[in-house]
Amino acid sequence: MPVIVRNMTAPLVLGLLAVLGLHAAEEPPPIPRFSITHLDRAVDPKTDFYQFATGNWRRNNPVPGDKSRWAGFDELQERNWWLLREILTSAASDTKAPAGSPRRQVGDFYAAVMDIDRIERLGFTPLNPEWERLRAVRDPESAMALLGDWQLRGIAAGFSMGVQPDAKNSSVYALQLWQGGLGLPDRDYYLADGFASQRAQYRDHIATQLGLLGDGEAEAKAAADAILALETRLAKVSRSRTELRDREKNYHKLTRDELRDLTPRLPWDAFFRAAGVPTPATVVVGQPEFFRELDAMATEVEGAHWLAYLRWHLLAAVAPHLHAAPADESFRFFGTVLRGQPRQEPRWQRAAKVIDGALGEALGKMYVERHFPPAAAARMSELIANLRAVFRDRLSRLEWMGPATRQEALRKFDRFSEKVGHPRAFRDYAGLEVRRDDLLGNVLRANAFESRRELARVGKAVDRSEWHMTPQTVNAYFSPPLNEIVFPAGILQPPFFDLEMDDAVNYGAIGVVIGHEITHGYDDQGRKYDADGNLRDWWTEADGKEFDRRAAKVVDQYGAYEALPGKRVNGRLTLGENIADLGGTSIAFEALQRALAKDPSRRRTLDGFTPEQRFFLSLSQLWRVNWREAELQRRLVVDPHSPGQFRGIGPHVNLPEFYQAWGITEASPLWRKPEDRAKIW
Repeated sequence: MPVIVRNMTAPLVLGLLAVLGLHAAEEPPPIPRFSITHLDRAVDPKTDFYQFATGNWRRNNPVPGDKSRWAGFDELQERNWWLLREILTSAASDTKAPAGSPRRQVGDFYAAVMDIDRIERLGFTPLNPEWERLRAVRDPESAMALLGDWQLRGIAAGFSMGVQPDAKNSSVYALQLWQGGLGLPDRDYYLADGFASQRAQYRDHIATQLGLLGDGEAEAKAAADAILALETRLAKVSRSRTELRDREKNYHKLTRDELRDLTPRLPWDAFFRAAGVPTPATVVVGQPEFFRELDAMATEVEGAHWLAYLRWHLLAAVAPHLHAAPADESFRFFGTVLRGQPRQEPRWQRAAKVIDGALGEALGKMYVERHFPPAAAARMSELIANLRAVFRDRLSRLEWMGPATRQEALRKFDRFSEKVGHPRAFRDYAGLEVRRDDLLGNVLRANAFESRRELARVGKAVDRSEWHMTPQTVNAYFSPPLNEIVFPAGILQPPFFDLEMDDAVNYGAIGVVIGHEITHGYDDQGRKYDADGNLRDWWTEADGKEFDRRAAKVVDQYGAYEALPGKRVNGRLTLGENIADLGGTSIAFEALQRALAKDPSRRRTLDGFTPEQRFFLSLSQLWRVNWREAELQRRLVVDPHSPGQFRGIGPHVNLPEFYQAWGITEASPLWRKPEDRAKIW
C-alpha cells in the first residue's frame, strides 16, 4: 500500500518518503516462484541434475552488490523486507498514533534509524554513559557488574548468558552460561592457518576503530595486539561447532557452590545483581573448561588488557548504530572482509532488521494483518496432517527399530504439535521507551526489555504458546523441549509455498520443509529428547548403534562434497540438517503419492514433466544459490546447514524414486550404489 500523508504539499510528501527510505515509483521485487525458465536445457538431468534444475537462474542472478549470497530464500526475504518497509514508513509518518502504542513504537524506532543527520551530529556522544561505567571498573567485582549490565543490554563480552527450557526438566526455564567473548565468527578463525589473513585484518580493524575514538596509532596497535591475544586464549578453550552440537556433553547443571568452586575468582553475585537476576540456585554451564580458563585469566591477564578488551567489545557491539565512520568501518570488516559483500544494504533494510529484532511481534502483527491470507494457514494445516500421517506410519513399521524404542518413538510423536502463521496473542511491549531522537538508546533499551522478560522467568513454568521467530521471518524451526514445529507466515510464500502451484511443486518445497522439521525430532540430536521434551536416552543400545551406523553414511556422503578448492562440507557439523533434509524429502514424496492416489485428477503432466519429476525440480530450485567466496568459506565453518548446491541434490541421490522419475541408471555420474545410500526414516 502507498503511504498516505495528509495535509502536506506534494514536494514535502516526497521529501518525507525519501528520508524514510521509500520512493513512490518503486515496485516490489517479483514473486520468486518455481519456474521452468530456471532450467538449463543444455544440460542432461541424468548427468548434472542440480545444474539442469537451477542453471539458468544461477546464470541470470549473480549475487547483488549488497548481498553475500543470493538464493531463492533471499529472493523471498528481499520481497518481505520490501513489504515491511511499507509498514515502517507508514508507521513513521503517522505522528497521530497514540504514544506508547505498538504502531507509534515501531514508527518512532524507524524514524530514529533513518535520521542520519542527527546520528552524524551526535558522533560518539551516545557512548558517554558507557565510558563512565567502564572507567568505574577497578577490580573483578566491578568488572563482573559491568558485564552483567552490558549483557542485559545486548553488549556481549567474556561469555554468553541466556534463558532456555532446562534440557533435562523442560517444563521450567533455566539460566544458561555458554562460551563466548570472541570477535571473529568462530574459534577456527583464531587457530586455523587458513584464516591468518582474516586475523591480521581483524587486528588492523580493531586499531582503526580505536583510532576513530582518538587513540594514537601506536596505542591503538598495542591494544589491538592485546585484544587479539586475549581472544585467542579464549578460542583455544572454546569447543568447536561440531562439539557444541552434542547436547549431552554441553549440559552441566551446577549449584551456586559448584559454580563458585569452578570459578573461585569470578564474583558471580555481582554479575547477577547487575543483570537483575536473583542469584539462581542452579545454573546450566555449557562448557566448564571454558569458564575454568576464564577464571584463571581474570588474574593472569593484565588489567589494562582486560579494559582494552571491554572497550573494544562495547564499540564493536554498537558501531552499526553510530555515525558513518565507525559504522562503515564495521561493515568493511565484518561485511566485506569476512563475507565478501561489496556494499551495505540500503539503510531502510538495515532499519527493518533492527526493528524486527527489537519489536518483532509488534511489527509482525501489522505484517500479518496485511500479508497473511487465512487460506494459507488452512492449506498448511492440511499439508502438515498429510506429512504427519506418513511419518507416523513409518515409525510404526520401521524394520530396523525394535519394539521398546518404537513404543517410545510413537509416544513422542503422538505428543508432537505445530504452530502456523503467527502467535494467537502478540507480545506486549508496553513500558519500552522508544524515542525518535535516540537510536542507540532505543537499541539498548529494547535489548534490556527483552532480557528482563526472559530472566524473570528463570525457575518458572515454560510458556508453550511462545514463538521464537517473528511472524515475518522466512524460516521454520523444530523445538526439542517443546516437541513442536513452527512455520511463521513469512515462509508461507513462493518459492516455499504457492497456492497457485500444483501439488508436486508444493510437496517438493514446503512439503519437504515440513518433513524436514518433523525429522529434526529424530535426527542425531533431536532423537535424544523424549516425549516430554527432556534430554534422556530412551533408545535401546542396539537401536542406538543401528541409527549411528545409518547416520554415518550421511556423514560420509556430505563430507565428500567439495564446496571450494580443498574445502569440503563438514559432514558431522551438518549431520542433523542433512538427516532432516533426507527424511523430509522421502516423507514429502510419499505424501505426494498418497495425495495423487486419493485424487487421480491431480496427476497431470505439466510443462512436459510428470508430478514426480516436478517434485524433484521444485526441491532443487528451492536451494538455488550463488555465493561470494568469503561467505561460503565462513558458512563452511559456522553453519550447521550444508550449502544450498548440496542440499539441492544430496537427498535425491539416496532415493530410488529419484532414479526412477528421471530414468537414471548406473551409467550416470549421479548414480549412488544402493549399499551406499542412506536410509534412516
